[in-house]
Amino acid sequence: MTSEHRSRTMRAVKGHDTKPEMVVRRLLHRMGYRYRLHRKDLPGKPDIVFGSRRKVIFIHGCFWHGHSCKRGNRLPRTNAEYWMAKIAGNIKRHAKQLDELAAAGWDGAYPVGVRACQ
Repeated sequence: MTSEHRSRTMRAVKGHDTKPEMVVRRLLHRMGYRYRLHRKDLPGKPDIVFGSRRKVIFIHGCFWHGHSCKRGNRLPRTNAEYWMAKIAGNIKRHAKQLDELAAAGWDGAYPVGVRACQ
């Protein structure tokens, strides 16, 4: 894969309405839960927010967020140092966001991927 093709692929990665997010949202809706999406006034702009319950859910991909499964443990062959630093920064930022949410009285969760993380 050329550098230009890789850049184009990475730019196409979506931040909202991803397949795993849509699966969780449909499941919650079928179960009768109602929620808000991506509230910008909360730390980390949670993917799903249950305002009356003061609970939030973040749905994160295994690679981007350093899960310990097969997908999350995989690093690109090129520029590995950059990616290790980027993923470590993501993990650190998420921990800080959960702390901020807890301090504000919110209960946050980072569930394992929609497909069971292996």
